[in-house]
Amino acid sequence: MRDQPAPLARRGTLRVLLINPVNELVSITNTEENAWNAGRRWKPLGLLVLAGRTPAEWEVEVIDENLGVPDYGSRPRPDLVGISAFTSQANAAYALAASFRARGVPVVMGGVHATMCTEEALAHVDCVVTGEADDVWETVLADARRGALQRLYRGGYADMNRVRPARHDLLPGGYIFGSLQVSRGCPLDCSFCSVTAFSGRRRPIPEVVEELGQIREPLVLIVDDNLIGTSKRQIEYAKELFRAMARARHGKAWMGQVTINFADDEELLELAFKAGCFGVLIGFESPTVAGLGELEKTFNVRHGRDLRESVRRIHRHHMLVAGSFALGLDVDRVGIGREIAAAGHHYGLDVVNTLFLTPLPGTRLFTKLQAEGRLVADNFPADWRYYTLTYPVSRYRHLAWGEAVREMHEVNCGFYNFPRIVQRVSRALFRTGSPLGALISLTTNLSYRFNRSIDASALAAARPPSA
Repeated sequence: MRDQPAPLARRGTLRVLLINPVNELVSITNTEENAWNAGRRWKPLGLLVLAGRTPAEWEVEVIDENLGVPDYGSRPRPDLVGISAFTSQANAAYALAASFRARGVPVVMGGVHATMCTEEALAHVDCVVTGEADDVWETVLADARRGALQRLYRGGYADMNRVRPARHDLLPGGYIFGSLQVSRGCPLDCSFCSVTAFSGRRRPIPEVVEELGQIREPLVLIVDDNLIGTSKRQIEYAKELFRAMARARHGKAWMGQVTINFADDEELLELAFKAGCFGVLIGFESPTVAGLGELEKTFNVRHGRDLRESVRRIHRHHMLVAGSFALGLDVDRVGIGREIAAAGHHYGLDVVNTLFLTPLPGTRLFTKLQAEGRLVADNFPADWRYYTLTYPVSRYRHLAWGEAVREMHEVNCGFYNFPRIVQRVSRALFRTGSPLGALISLTTNLSYRFNRSIDASALAAARPPSA
């Protein structure tokens, strides 16, 4: 551990730089080869929320490297750097930390990866904040100012009544969508997901509605992992929120992530549409009941739910439906790619987002596959860069590495061929009654289609040596 820096108060103006590092293996950040990806870049909302908790004596700047990596050496030297990283960003975060620490700048790291792999992160940075940083961030800054930065701060769960509005003004351009957070966490407990192990609760509705009005972009992504929840109390909160959003008349069109029970309540659907919802992302995860059982996501088919009819009910309320699937389950065999594409067509989905089943640290899936010696990319921390969800990093039970790659190609070829895209965009115009719905359907479908070649090239170049 390095010597503690001198108190920053002696240096005049204090500057803190908050950075969202880029992983160049993530195809959706590539707008040079695929301009349609511009609509799939989201603001690093967590850093903007921390910026809102930063005291006035600090000058705060937020850098999202997905918009481009600046020449940090030519910029004014910050007094403190904060980095937040998902697992696939960890290596980039550590490289950034090394460059700033070499210049004598202390580095704080937070986010889900630092929370799940704290000892690893501490080997690369001066300080780690675990959990949600909201309630300890001002303490971190005060300690840094005194030259008394601690090695570890445990953020735990933030008090949602004290969450400050994000500083949306700090990243005014470069995004098609603004971002908003209503709640944290998810009531489900899927084996592959790190969300429930990391967070969960809701903000006061008036504060959410007020912040929505502060977002300058007309399109907004509500980033919650589960906007509506599953219990009666959670769904009533969602209804009250949608009523308040409709009354505020901010004129924002938004989309969010929900569970399939969104389709079960006609009043909820009507209120969501009146509040400005034009589309939802739903985790379908697997086209088979056996796959859902493996992932502990049988909630999708509980009580004999008809998934196709559920999608139709959402469509009748003029909203688009995107569906996510995981490829590489133990029950998956050659042909699963065609099954996923066929399920997307059968359900009537407007978009299909298929990702390789990826064991993220802190999940039951990671513990299981690591114990079974089934991690292909296991040279940590170097191999974290492959944990983007778009690379097969495990030994699948019935699919070799190359077969898994080909199955992903089958999904995208089967779902994103041009005749199907034209059909879906035409239906989107009819369903939503708005050119906006058709435009979003078109740009998203083309983004996925043209990312096929980017992903294929990257997979060939970056294949883990033990695969």
